[in-house]
Amino acid sequence: MNPRIKSVLQYSVMIAITLALLWVSLRGIAVGEGEDRTEILWRAWKKADNGYLSLMAVILIVSHVLRAERWRMLLVPTGHVITSRDSFLSVMIGYLVNLAIPRGGEVSRCYNLFKLGGTPVEVSFGTVVVERLVDITCLLALILLSFAVEWDKLMGFISTLNVPTGGFRVSPLLVIVIAVAIGIVSLFYYFRDNPRLKKLWGGFKDGIFAVFHLNNKFTFVLYSIAIWLLYFGMSYTAMLAFDQTADLGLRAVLSIFALGAIAMAAPLPGGAGSYHVLLPLGLSALYNVPNADAVAFVFIFHAWQTVILIIGGAASLLASYFLIRWKKQQVK
Repeated sequence: MNPRIKSVLQYSVMIAITLALLWVSLRGIAVGEGEDRTEILWRAWKKADNGYLSLMAVILIVSHVLRAERWRMLLVPTGHVITSRDSFLSVMIGYLVNLAIPRGGEVSRCYNLFKLGGTPVEVSFGTVVVERLVDITCLLALILLSFAVEWDKLMGFISTLNVPTGGFRVSPLLVIVIAVAIGIVSLFYYFRDNPRLKKLWGGFKDGIFAVFHLNNKFTFVLYSIAIWLLYFGMSYTAMLAFDQTADLGLRAVLSIFALGAIAMAAPLPGGAGSYHVLLPLGLSALYNVPNADAVAFVFIFHAWQTVILIIGGAASLLASYFLIRWKKQQVK
């Protein structure tokens, strides 16, 4: 197949996925008998202050700009200097792919960066692992802070969910992670003398240890803190967009962070939809927000983020396509 046709087909598939994600987001709205999803979406949107939602979009994009800059910083010690443009485009594409393939964005953004600037995937992926470890640390710190501030409310609410705690239960995810880790270590041990594998492992290791060779560690820490403060501000502006949540204050924002993280693992019906189940319940139980308004808030908050990522990711996908094509023409 002609490389140009193949490339167009690949990007066409990604655009199709983008459109499918918009459709899925509409299908995810819970409706009663005889109700229309688009009407519910429109009513929920009209209840919100579009000015605050626009501010939320700006904050979200700025947080991704800082994330791209932080990633660029991590790659410098590996000897691969990339532009802010290439880093940002790759980050946005990663978020887009994550919407369709959970955690697939981590690999796709590294591959896109390779196509744009030639940075080896194994090296950039090593830096992504470091990023994720830093983000997990920041998230855990926020969760601990939220429980410290709202301990009685949060623990009281969690106790009403009837989450099973008795006995020792092994998470299937934990089993998979351990199995994959053992498999990777075994493969590296078995093929340890393979030159190609040595090169891959060396690049990945360079990416991981790049954090210890940063030119400005303080700036890296500052970027990490700023990213999560922006996430906090994004949640706060979303709350200000609704009359029923506008006066809840900063403690409620912390609770949203905590409940949002718990929702990913809580044994509630609906799997990934537990986020849309748990947060409205929490807003109603903890802060007396009417259930209908709580559902509207959670839907707008989540759907608006998704729409921004879809638009930004699709635009970055197109921009990357034309940049890669232009660079190939320059080489010729």
